[in-house]
Amino acid sequence: MKVSALTLVRDRREHLINLIVSLEAQQQRPDELVIAWMQPEPEIDLPPTHFPIRHVIVEGDALPLAKARNQAVDASSHEALIFLDVDCIASPALVARYRNALAQQPALYIGEVHYLPANAVSYHADGTLDLARLAMLGERHPARPAINEQEIRFEPDHGNLWGLSFALMRQDHQRAGGMDEGYIGYGGEETDYAWRLAAADVPLYWVGGALAWHQHHPMYAPPWPHFEAIIANARRFYQRWEQWCMEYWLNQFHEAGAIRWSPEADGIEVLRQPTQQEISTARLPASARYG
Repeated sequence: MKVSALTLVRDRREHLINLIVSLEAQQQRPDELVIAWMQPEPEIDLPPTHFPIRHVIVEGDALPLAKARNQAVDASSHEALIFLDVDCIASPALVARYRNALAQQPALYIGEVHYLPANAVSYHADGTLDLARLAMLGERHPARPAINEQEIRFEPDHGNLWGLSFALMRQDHQRAGGMDEGYIGYGGEETDYAWRLAAADVPLYWVGGALAWHQHHPMYAPPWPHFEAIIANARRFYQRWEQWCMEYWLNQFHEAGAIRWSPEADGIEVLRQPTQQEISTARLPASARYG
């Protein structure tokens, strides 16, 4: 079974290079990498690989995440798809574990992601990643289960899909209607996609051994820089599903007095925009691995 790895990029050159190096070092390399560039031009001088790299330019000033994922699928050559966030570094068995799982049963598969602190990524003198250092420093998110390396575990709640690392077959992506490109900017599109897949009867499983390490980047709690996108996307999600997503963030905005909202409400009233002081204060220290 041939596999296409897919990733989305905007202003993440160093992280992308680390991802590409980790894919080149796989026990079983992907058969291609598709990069959906959410920026005017691709980066140049990327690391050499034994697999082809395809490039697609995705238009849109706000982060067109759903559109970029759909265009990456359209540009891919193979039926088995592995989506990897550009912030990920793939452990050596990741592609093989996803490929074997998809070959046994078409489904939606998610692997573990361990979060790295700042300045965790380093290289040996021969140009290979220091994987032992990543394994030592990586930390599992407390909301995620620990999975045995050889385990495949059924997950009944599609809401547990996180878009950092997952795999499925093209036909299931298409049967679910792909991602809804009406979600613009950050937030909501992955949960909507997960629910579309659930509605299309695509089962969800955890895959042990398909570990990725998440590279550190600046974070905000609450995510004030994405305030308008989160509100708009939450409204879109509610319109379709008559339930809310991103409730944790919406509650933070509500408690700060920026919106009027509750989990029982059928709408969101914006009371004010975040201040520059709130945005600055919400930036987490470099020691924070996740929001």
